[in-house]
Amino acid sequence: MSPREKKFNPGEAASWLLGLPKAELHLHLEGTIAPETLVELSQRHDAAPLDLAAARNLYQYKDFTGFLMAFKAVTERLRTPEDYELITYNMLRGLARQGVVHAEAYVSFGIIYYWKKIEVDPFFEAIERGRLRGEQDFGVSLLWLIDAVRHFGAEEGARVFRKAAELRRIAPSIVGIGIGGDEARGSAELFRDLYAEARDNGLRLTAHAGESVGPESIWSAINIGAERLGHGLAAQHDAELLEVLAEKQIPVEVCMTSNVKTGCCPALDAHPVKDYFERGLMVTLNSDDPPMFGSDLAGEYQIAHEQFGFTLEQMRELAANSVEASFLPPERKLHLLKRVEQYGW
Repeated sequence: MSPREKKFNPGEAASWLLGLPKAELHLHLEGTIAPETLVELSQRHDAAPLDLAAARNLYQYKDFTGFLMAFKAVTERLRTPEDYELITYNMLRGLARQGVVHAEAYVSFGIIYYWKKIEVDPFFEAIERGRLRGEQDFGVSLLWLIDAVRHFGAEEGARVFRKAAELRRIAPSIVGIGIGGDEARGSAELFRDLYAEARDNGLRLTAHAGESVGPESIWSAINIGAERLGHGLAAQHDAELLEVLAEKQIPVEVCMTSNVKTGCCPALDAHPVKDYFERGLMVTLNSDDPPMFGSDLAGEYQIAHEQFGFTLEQMRELAANSVEASFLPPERKLHLLKRVEQYGW
């Protein structure tokens, strides 16, 4: 135990972790819809609105494919710009309650284009309204990562990334792009040229990688220029890859509960998060789609401390990692890192 670390009982430790300034870097806007908000959306749009029990039932699934179907069922209730403004504002309120000081959230232009067959501009204007109101009311800064659904193909990806570049010229809150969806049906290599184009347009690069398939997906993401890796679960099976991740300090957006709930990790005690940390990887903790997994970011921090044995000083290091791995400008990073460092016992 570090000489500066105070011994807390479990309740005190949980309270300390809740107040620890932290950043959330792997969070899907559409995946932050709580069942209660889904009921509100259903009342707006469904001929036979869902009650709370029916809404909660939509969040139940058995595997990764089931999760994707559940995600689709929830997002189908997002139909108007006002719906997107609502969930953005609610997301920031929820993050503030967890000690989050900064978030970088994925928003899926791919879903809007491909499933809804409509232009994204009114929807982006709506989430910007929600962002500005939420930042003012709750003090949490928010940047957008524009997500393409990889199994929709490179052509749809091009449409998404080029729209992100276009909107970034008037909305600097758009900081980067990424690819989500089914890795088995959409190799990162398909997006190599698009990632180079996005980088040239000033966008930062992320990629979901090694969540539901093997380490080859992570290698592909690195090879196309991804600066941060979503999940990275499969890296545990490739010693050379672990060495590269540690040496290059490529941030890994770890989502422990998500990996278990989707069936990508067989059990929580089998998760490699502590091994990654001890090997020197830049680990950040994240919640992914919190209501769908039953654990928010505060919960992930508590799991890391209580079940994986991270000391509170190591938890402070994880919080600092989350700020350092963000796409914030240097002066904002330094300000938040000082808050993490000075957070007292």
